[in-house]
Amino acid sequence: MKNFKTIAILGGGPSGLFMLKRIVESGYTAISIDIFEKNAQLGAGMPYSNMGANDEHITNVSGNEIPELVTSVSEWVTKLPQETLNRFNINPEKFNDYKVMPRLLFGQYLSAQFDLLKQKGKELGIAIDIQLNTEVTDIIDHPEEDTVSVEFKDKPSRKYDNIIICTGHNWPKKNEGKIPNYYDSPYPPAKLKFKVNHPVAIKGSSLTAIDAIRTLARHNGDFVLDGSGKLKYNVSEDSKDFKLVMHSRSGMLPAIRFHLEDSHLLKDSILPKEEVLANQAQNDGFLSLDFVFERNFKQMFIEKEPEFYAKIKDMSIEDFVASMMALRENLEPFQLLKAEYIEAEKSIKRKESVYWKEMLAVLSFAMNYPAKHFSAEDMLRLQKTLMPLISIVIAFVPQSSVEEMIALHDAGVLELISVGDDSKEEPNHAEGGAIYHYTTDENQKQSVNFKTFVDCVGQPHLPFKDFPYKSLLGNETISKAKLKFRYADKAQKAFGEQQENVERYNHEDYYLIVPGITINDNFQVMDKYDALNERIYIMAVPYIGGYNPDYSGLDFCEAASATIVKSLLKPE
Repeated sequence: MKNFKTIAILGGGPSGLFMLKRIVESGYTAISIDIFEKNAQLGAGMPYSNMGANDEHITNVSGNEIPELVTSVSEWVTKLPQETLNRFNINPEKFNDYKVMPRLLFGQYLSAQFDLLKQKGKELGIAIDIQLNTEVTDIIDHPEEDTVSVEFKDKPSRKYDNIIICTGHNWPKKNEGKIPNYYDSPYPPAKLKFKVNHPVAIKGSSLTAIDAIRTLARHNGDFVLDGSGKLKYNVSEDSKDFKLVMHSRSGMLPAIRFHLEDSHLLKDSILPKEEVLANQAQNDGFLSLDFVFERNFKQMFIEKEPEFYAKIKDMSIEDFVASMMALRENLEPFQLLKAEYIEAEKSIKRKESVYWKEMLAVLSFAMNYPAKHFSAEDMLRLQKTLMPLISIVIAFVPQSSVEEMIALHDAGVLELISVGDDSKEEPNHAEGGAIYHYTTDENQKQSVNFKTFVDCVGQPHLPFKDFPYKSLLGNETISKAKLKFRYADKAQKAFGEQQENVERYNHEDYYLIVPGITINDNFQVMDKYDALNERIYIMAVPYIGGYNPDYSGLDFCEAASATIVKSLLKPE
């Protein structure tokens, strides 16, 4: 039984689902798998369960864009009971894999896929045990035994050969519950089902903000179609002063979902290991961000869109971002939203991609995996320059969300304020809500009191100290994620400007501290001596955000699980 492995998957959401899929498909059967999920539903995780969605929330991907599971979404929909179809207003005869769908319904689909995979695994002879409503409280590594212990809230601890941390999203609470009408996140969204008769501050303008807007709007008015079929919004009589005020550092709204030419293009975009190593050899051991930009973005246009390539071929990342941002900055955000809505509608109707946006999604996915090999200088460029554009363009806001935002704006209920990098919210301990401090584009300092405040900046990349399994911290099984500076002058400048994020080692080397923990290319944790731990894998995105600056939902789950299973089940 030497080669028999006991494996624990901590978290039964989408990450756990793809991890199970990879193991079942591997053909390796000398294993037992225990899956622990803190909630009552498998597969859905936070985004596709009541923890992250109400009936009004919809996916920003369609069935044809998700990685392959056991059955397709459209095939699964045909077998749904009429009650479920009625609840979500789905006509199976008109439904196809190009349509987005309610997130809670998609969660049910993922749950069904989990059940099918579990069945497949059992038919192959794999021992699979699933424990729902089970919270993991700690993880203890035992290097001398080559095992790992998992501790639980209400159950005895268990030991395993390997564990994979798939715990998904985490929204820490700082002021929520202490200060009335102050929300550290809009999740679970059921908490926003209330009436207000005053303006509500929304921090951010991302998909997370749109989630909050969809819920609050429904509880303070109605969406109706006018005679011409256009969506309108009417505020309730008892919510006359209801208003939603988004505060955005970029001063922009996210871009709209369009037709993707190759919905699985991301799969083939990860740089081959040989190319990464060759580039590192030419750059003092670092992977060049400029090389990734050239290879995974610019070169994609040579054959497909030669005119666009001619325009950008000599541009630096900074030049390209400035050029693209200028197009957005020159238009009022809702005017641009309306123009992009028309462009996206044409794209979907004609099944023609908005190609540069599609390629930006490819670039984002492609650079995520090798980002741990960037120099600190390139990571700072990525954070400051490229990620703000990427986060706007590849949000892929669904059409129905855009229609609602336009209706709210036309009704005078929704506005967006550009607030700049110095903006901050101050919890109002005396009255509840928060005071928003910011500087306008006209350089006017503002302090506005909001009786209700909702932080909607999206999943935070959590710092090393917030890692939830304290024995791994205390025993130094894990270490702070950091990237070395390539050039001494730039390191010293950064050290002088932002000392809390830059550390000096051995009196000479400078490192940029990035969020979360250190992992290697196989998603194994590493200690402070850079020694890898062969027992513990992690794909919980809030805790590896420093080395994975952009994670693309189910695509990330699919890619990371493939890498992990290759390492986990390699021959002894």
